[in-house]
Amino acid sequence: MYATQALTDLVPLADELDKNKVTPGVLGFIVFAALAAGVWLLMKSMNRHMGKVDFEEAPDPDVVAADATAGAGSAKRK
Repeated sequence: MYATQALTDLVPLADELDKNKVTPGVLGFIVFAALAAGVWLLMKSMNRHMGKVDFEEAPDPDVVAADATAGAGSAKRK
């Protein structure tokens, strides 16, 4: 059976549905609640992991070299 034949068989069934009464139902609520719970758990886990991060940025070598040369020059002037 071709896909077009299957679609033409389902078109009359779609006309019988009352478009004002179609709702996502219980399954839609369960899926939405599961997604919301998953996002909440992921955010909680991310916050816990970010709290464990102890990052200290190394100084920029160019700035350190510039400070060293500037400091040496001022010491010679005295």
